[in-house]
Amino acid sequence: MKLITRNTDYGIRALCFIAKNKDRVVAVPELVKTLAMPRPFLRKILQALTKSGFVRSYKGVGGGFALAMPANKIYIVEVAEVFQGDFSLNECFLNKKVCPNRRTCQLKRKIDEIEKGVISELGAITIGELIKA
Repeated sequence: MKLITRNTDYGIRALCFIAKNKDRVVAVPELVKTLAMPRPFLRKILQALTKSGFVRSYKGVGGGFALAMPANKIYIVEVAEVFQGDFSLNECFLNKKVCPNRRTCQLKRKIDEIEKGVISELGAITIGELIKA
């Protein structure tokens, strides 16, 4: 189980770099070099971030990416949802079927409490806060 997937990590790193360079459009080659990410993989990350409204893409000479909203309005949990879907620590699957004890399971209740806490914590962290650290 991964709390944050590689796609989410790369998305957050790309957003942080773009946010640090907020006064200009950041070109893909610069992102690839600085973040040490494979270009095709980064392109998919940036496409998802563009589709989700976190960044704007600019084509042509001088093209690249810029934030579509202020960095302090981009929450980590929202970025995670782009790449991971609804945030969940435990799907309660047993042999690829939904566990029949989901409603009465004490462990599930505890995990649900932990999950709510994690979502709350991630929901309070913005890209703006990360670039200040």
